[in-house]
Amino acid sequence: MTIRVLLADDQALLRSAFRVLVDSEPDMEVVGEASDGAEAVRRAKEERADVVLMDIRMPGTDGLAATRMISADPELAHVRVVILTTFEVDDYVVQSLRAGASGFLGKGAEPDELLNAIRVAAGGDALLSPSATKGLIARFLAQSDDPDGDDGTDTARSERLGTLTGREREVLVHVAAGLSNDEIAERLEVSPLTVKTHVNRAMAKLGARDRAQLVVFAYESGLVRPRVE
Repeated sequence: MTIRVLLADDQALLRSAFRVLVDSEPDMEVVGEASDGAEAVRRAKEERADVVLMDIRMPGTDGLAATRMISADPELAHVRVVILTTFEVDDYVVQSLRAGASGFLGKGAEPDELLNAIRVAAGGDALLSPSATKGLIARFLAQSDDPDGDDGTDTARSERLGTLTGREREVLVHVAAGLSNDEIAERLEVSPLTVKTHVNRAMAKLGARDRAQLVVFAYESGLVRPRVE
């Protein structure tokens, strides 16, 4: 099946470059363009997009707000967002994944990286490579941790974490380490299909759209502790 891609960026020149790249692939096509977040949400619905390449900084409704709107809309539950930005800073990475993005890439990424991100997201997975993404998440959460603060979310996360079985928690730890299903299966000496089942059940129980949000939840709940190098 052809992957339907929507381009959301306020720079027409970049949209044109992305269009040429995406349309050159036999398994994907650009079905629309948007110059701001609100238009991206509307066109994602109109064009039945599978993946939205979303710039963070756009006039009006920015990419983060648009990603949250897409994630919250049941009619767009199938849409996956890959964030593209020139501002590769810790805060943006975590905000993007919390908003529901399935991946995060700098605009300086190689063409093959971008195309791979589209395919990974369209397949329902999350782009957690390169490993620097996980490192950014870990460092941001470590730096933003306030041992004296308590907004009530820790209790909520602990309760949701408690709904997982022991095996599901074990799999979640490995997912947070960036391991693939095959790698987790090898470590736990089970089949990749069994791992996939555990991952899907964990996502359902935690209300996560994909593995990217599982990683963020694993850190935020304290199941995995950030290591700052």
